[in-house]
Order: sequence, then C-alpha cells, then structure tokens
Amino acid sequence: MKNYMPMNPVLKSIRPVIEKSKFVRINKGNLLKFCSDFELKEVPFWLDCAPFPLQRLSDKEWLNFIFVSSSLDFCFWGEPKWKIEYKGNFYDGAWGLLAALNKAIEKGFPILNFKYLAKIPENDLKEIFKGNVEIPLFKERLNILRENGKILVEKFGGDFENVIRKSKMDALKLLKIIVENFPSFNDFAIYKGKKVFFHKRAQLLIGDIYRKFKEKFQNLKNIDKLTALADYKIPQILRKLGILEYSEELTEKIDNKILIPAGSEEEIEIRANTIWAIELMKGEIKKKIPKIMAIDIDSHLWLLGQKKSPEDKPYHLTRTIFY
Repeated sequence: MKNYMPMNPVLKSIRPVIEKSKFVRINKGNLLKFCSDFELKEVPFWLDCAPFPLQRLSDKEWLNFIFVSSSLDFCFWGEPKWKIEYKGNFYDGAWGLLAALNKAIEKGFPILNFKYLAKIPENDLKEIFKGNVEIPLFKERLNILRENGKILVEKFGGDFENVIRKSKMDALKLLKIIVENFPSFNDFAIYKGKKVFFHKRAQLLIGDIYRKFKEKFQNLKNIDKLTALADYKIPQILRKLGILEYSEELTEKIDNKILIPAGSEEEIEIRANTIWAIELMKGEIKKKIPKIMAIDIDSHLWLLGQKKSPEDKPYHLTRTIFY
C-alpha cells in the first residue's frame, strides 16, 4: 500500500486557475533570482516584530488573542486609511489591529472571553476600534466576533484549545475544523464554475499558533502543508520583485486604485498566483534550506512589504472579510 500524502485543498483547487490565468503570470526568471539570493537563516515571526510590546498573557489567553486577531484581520484600506493612536504613535493595518486589541485589554474590555464576545455591545467595539475614521466593514467585524464567540461557547466549551484538541495535532485537520465550524473563515471563490479555496485567515491562525507555541506544538503534523496567505501585501511585494506580472488592463486598474470585485476572475488570479509563486519559491529554496515552509517565506515577504518606499505601486483593492 502506498503511503498517503495529505494535500492542502487550497493547492489542489488553485491548479486550474494557474493553468487558465489571463490577467496574472509568474515570471520564473525573477522568481529564481530571488530564490538564489535568499539567505535568511531564521525567519522572524511577524508578531515578534510588532512595533510595540504585546500584552503579557498566559498560554490560554494567547491562544484566544490569536483567534480573536485572526477573526478580525482583514480589509483596513480606505480614503483616508483607518489608523489608531497607541502610546503616542499611530498605527494602521495589522499593526493597528494589534494596537487596538492591546489597548482594549488595558482598558478592561474582556475581549479574550468568548461569552462576552458572543454578545459584545456595538458601542464597546466602536470604542475598541476608535480611530481617525470608522474602521472599514465595522458591522461585519461586529457580526463575526459575535458569531465566533457563540460558536466557541456552544460547540467548544468557550475554549479555543478544545478546537486544537479535536484536530489531534494535525494542521490540515485543524484547518478543516476551523473552516467547517466558523463560516467567516471559509474563504473560497468560484472560478469558471469551480470552487477555489484560499483559507487565508484560517491558515494564518494555525501558522501563528505554531510559531507562538513552537515547543508545545512542535509535533503538529502537516504544518509544512500550509500555503502562503493570499492577501493584499504579498502580491504587492511579489509584483515589486518582478515575480508577479499583471496584464495591461489589470495594471491600469490597480495603479489607479479602481476596485477589483471580490470573486472576480482578476482577484482570484491574483490570489491563486500569489500562492503558487510561493510554492515554486519553496521548492527552490528547499535545496539550500530543507526545512523552509511556505508560511516562512510568506512571513518574510510580509515583513519586507512593511518597508515602504516612494516607488511602491499600490496593492489591489478588494472589499472582503477574507483578507
């Protein structure tokens, strides 16, 4: 009997998109050049690179913190961009989210208690996200917190660790449990009549848990099967590196900040080619760093994308709860 090699459903589902893409292509020459120059010995964990100290929490609280932040980590762009003041500095995007959660804990909001989240008052969340403007998709964030809190209380005893226990320490099983039980994590689209899975925030959640608790979860099976996280920043930096190339039509839309609808062929091709490019990179880099994983390369590229420069092109704009 052949050994069964489990496969991430994301990889299987994006293959037809890669084969039929007309708006996005991968430049293999630039990809290989990046891989040959890649010499990172230890990939930093993005949470460890936060520009401010994160809360001192117990392991159980940290699990809950990662779940809450992953539930809310999407769509921060707008004109003007939402930002929040924290300890004398302003933060936007994912750092703004972490600043908001840090501040909420300091102010006594019980955001790590899922019974509270199941019924979180709208005014509480408005106070937590209070910034220069209302955070995009505020109502969606409110509904997601309530829904996820309710599901955790009713199905998992109000303890996210029970979700992990149910997976029997298998990252792919954990991914399946998360996307099947928490609708807001079930990130997929339809491309030419077929379902394409991305599961960006669900995989971010699993990857963050693994990286935060590496000793505790060092035996988490199939962690190396997680893919890159298809969002705004990774395709932006891949384009900057000349690895992703867009059609003239798509280039014009992105550079002029024209909305790319969620579920459109253009958006699906951007996300699918982002994941595929990093799979190709992983295959090359493994030749010199055998233990490299897609989530390591993703983390490296995301942090690279935080270093802004005047010549940066815009990222594509899509209004969605999935990234």
